[in-house]
Amino acid sequence: MKILQNKTFRFWAMQVTLAIVFIGLVMFGSLKYLDFWTRHDEFILVPDLNNKPLSEVQELLSKQELRYEVLDSAPYNPKIPKFAVVGQTPAPNEKVKRDRKIYLTLNPSNYKKVTVPRVIQVTYRSAEATLKAVGLSVGKITYVDNIGKDMVLKMFYKGKEIQPGDMLSKKSSIDLECGNGRDPLAPADFYSTDTVSGSNLDI
Repeated sequence: MKILQNKTFRFWAMQVTLAIVFIGLVMFGSLKYLDFWTRHDEFILVPDLNNKPLSEVQELLSKQELRYEVLDSAPYNPKIPKFAVVGQTPAPNEKVKRDRKIYLTLNPSNYKKVTVPRVIQVTYRSAEATLKAVGLSVGKITYVDNIGKDMVLKMFYKGKEIQPGDMLSKKSSIDLECGNGRDPLAPADFYSTDTVSGSNLDI
């Protein structure tokens, strides 16, 4: 106990304690700096994310300490899963630092919507060209009695009548109802193939 009460001893004990603490702090700081310097030039190869679903991409990038951001959606491709990656920046196998953000372009869930154009009361050929121009196609064609031969009278999509201005997914097929050139008010035998036109000839 007398040693502990000695001022000289306590002074040097304090100095030794401070020295040990100081050395410990220096060593800790050096290790942290060394760790930082070692990782400073450490790069990660960007993985190939193409055709991978977003759920798989999230897990893969998280394991590699990378982030991502969805920039846009590309035109719909039915051969690729919905919301799968179709483009990325940086490109696969590029070297990046940890925490780098990868920008993604995804395949949407369906074709984009287009407006059904006005093709009522125009000929079938004109209607077909107009529909193709906006990304739609012609499906089944039915004919009804109407004096407007090959004139489009109605449009149908999956059995339901649609109107100009309606919205449909691109690549949709539209069925058309057209006139056959016959007057619906004409007598039943007016267009009979057995009817001989012209005057009777004496034999």
